Amino acid sequence: MAKKSAKTSAGKRVKITLVRSPIGFNRTQSETVTGMGLRRINHTVELADTPETRGMIHKVRHLVEVQE
Repeated sequence: MAKKSAKTSAGKRVKITLVRSPIGFNRTQSETVTGMGLRRINHTVELADTPETRGMIHKVRHLVEVQE
């Protein structure tokens, strides 16, 4: 696994909470939720605020809640 740079850890972070189940939605949306590290309803993870993370959030915006 690649090492995290100090620049990434010192940057902005966002908290993402899964509020709806991905069951019944597109399979790629379920894989995106899993890729963000979300496992169950009301599970919260803190991720770096990068364009990649923002794209994942945008794809499943109807399933998650974001706190800046």
